[in-house]
Amino acid sequence: MMNALYHPLDIGPLHLEGNLFLAPIAGYSDRAFRSLCVDCGASFCTTEMVSAEALTRGNIKTADLMARAPNEKSYAVQIFGGNAEVMAEATKIVLEKTTCESIDINGGCPVPKIVKSGAGSMLTKETDRLFSIVSAVKKASAEYTKEHPERGTVPVTIKIRSGWDSEHITWRENLEAAIEAGADALTIHARTRAQGYAGKADWELQARLVEQANGRIPIFGSGDAFTPETAEQMLKETGCDGVMFARGAMGDPFLFRRTIQYLTEGSYMEETVAERIAAGFRELAVNIDQFGEKGACLQMRKKFCAYSSGIRGGSQIRAKLVRAETEKDYRDILSEYC
Repeated sequence: MMNALYHPLDIGPLHLEGNLFLAPIAGYSDRAFRSLCVDCGASFCTTEMVSAEALTRGNIKTADLMARAPNEKSYAVQIFGGNAEVMAEATKIVLEKTTCESIDINGGCPVPKIVKSGAGSMLTKETDRLFSIVSAVKKASAEYTKEHPERGTVPVTIKIRSGWDSEHITWRENLEAAIEAGADALTIHARTRAQGYAGKADWELQARLVEQANGRIPIFGSGDAFTPETAEQMLKETGCDGVMFARGAMGDPFLFRRTIQYLTEGSYMEETVAERIAAGFRELAVNIDQFGEKGACLQMRKKFCAYSSGIRGGSQIRAKLVRAETEKDYRDILSEYC
């Protein structure tokens, strides 16, 4: 069931059945977690950010970051870099190595080592660089798909922040540069780079950006949408076309299911502890398939700590979870809920 707030949309030629998305989250939006989010109703997910430099240098670890989840109908690979030529080369590598339906450009990461390379939030500060990179990625995508028509057109999107700091609010010029360069959609995290993740996202600014876009491309909102209620509030107050959950979804793929229920029915059911633990074991199974038991179990320590939130005696259980090394360890620790 759809309504005015929860609805299908298109990113260029890509048709999506809904407008609730998983953001690229380092350490979280891996193949296994994305598969759970899709199970719970996520309309579209984006990979963790992938270094364009690493791709062009043949770093084999990037292949794990870019892999499609087993149940994803469509997904995006996010790349970051500060050099347009390298980003163009990386785009063609992504299209050659994956079957992703979209490529996203990271224009918002505030981490110093990313910014120092000219990537992430540096694109928010340097509009000319943003324009050149979006143009280069768009051109590279078009060139690749022209040579491989069976691939189909692959849209290009970008995620930005509202500006560098309170003295440099650049969303307006960045929006126009992105559209002129050919971006098919834009996500705004309405905080400055200087804010990091502190303070509040400026939804009034986000609403002004949506108004400025005026329907030329879809605009997605990110920042402070932690619950079904706040997702509804963002959609109503800003007029954005969709919500991209980031920190709110960490350890909580059920957020998508609850939000769909809320937007379409006006209420939602909380999942049980047993459902959350079962989700953790489904995620573990996908990770074991990809990385083997040892690597997967180490990865899942922080994830199971999140899934076990709210359990009676949770602190003692989490003290054991952070030492688990095998699937059996996890099942023994959580046997009451399996």
